[in-house]
Amino acid sequence: MDIDDRRGRVRMAGEDGRRGDAEQGLAEAARAGDEAAFATLTERYRREIQLHCYRMLGSLEDAEDLVQETLLRAWRGRATFEGRSTFRAWLYRIATNACLDALERRPRRVLPHHLRPPSDPSQPLPPRTDVPWLQPYPDLLLEGIAAGGDSPDGAVVARETVELAFLAALQHLPPRQRAVLVLRDVLGHPAGETAALLEASVAAVNSALQRARATLKEHLPQRRLDWAPTSGPTQGEREVLRRLMAAYERADAAAVAGLLAEDARATMPPYPMWFQGRDPIVRALAESFDPASPNYQGRFRMVAVGANLQPAVAAYVRRPSDEGYPAFGVSVLRIEAGLVVEFTAFGPELFPAFGLPPELDR
Repeated sequence: MDIDDRRGRVRMAGEDGRRGDAEQGLAEAARAGDEAAFATLTERYRREIQLHCYRMLGSLEDAEDLVQETLLRAWRGRATFEGRSTFRAWLYRIATNACLDALERRPRRVLPHHLRPPSDPSQPLPPRTDVPWLQPYPDLLLEGIAAGGDSPDGAVVARETVELAFLAALQHLPPRQRAVLVLRDVLGHPAGETAALLEASVAAVNSALQRARATLKEHLPQRRLDWAPTSGPTQGEREVLRRLMAAYERADAAAVAGLLAEDARATMPPYPMWFQGRDPIVRALAESFDPASPNYQGRFRMVAVGANLQPAVAAYVRRPSDEGYPAFGVSVLRIEAGLVVEFTAFGPELFPAFGLPPELDR
């Protein structure tokens, strides 16, 4: 280690110490009932707690509710924070238990392919169904959370731990196994700390983790078993997304077909339909592009967005009777080897969460 590196480490240690002293002072004031100190202290962890709740619940809406529940429980129980752990760890304990309580009352979040066989592309669009669908997570909500291990009190956000495929696989885990896996494998908490947080034995935590990993392996895409330290779409993925957006705006089903893997899957919650394979997807898409078809959707305008650290796009569609381009849906893509292997299109009710307008001008 050279002298500059040693100086850097000393400087960081000093900064960490000052940060710790400041947090301790805020925590003591919050315990005494200082609402401003409590708000200052909790605000720095709000977004990573929201992400934690999202991983546990698979729902952006539920995660927002559970953040509020966590803060309410923390304020009411502020006297129980004794400083034996960090304030951040204490908040995670409250948030995890709030999520476990919520999961006792709510069914798991699903995607259409969890519920029924593939759909027939020649059939008309079925009605929307009131099912607790898995939801995407806007990348803009990840701002302020550390994207790596360079922040001593930040959350590591590896892409594979927020991808839709990972979130969908988590839904197959019982709540406590889900909590153990997220705390141990995603957040990196030691077994002892996880056991204390869940009021369980270390042996029980290790057993739950083994079972959770085995179940997760069954439900993750084969090429997602080895996680990589990526954080956001690659240049190649962005290029595929650009070409896909252009093909949609041209209503060019053949060009879309050239970007799809042969075994690609398309799902469209809140509609219960889904398609497996390039040919069924393209047949359904050609119907939606054709003005003479009863399944015609209209003319598309596409806007690139960020969701789950994956390539994603917001679609606006103008039908003949429309003045502008109303919001249509947000699609999250999984791209491998330069081809789209999965895209999941969600409804327009999520546009506000992505900071998107409800309509584009003609």
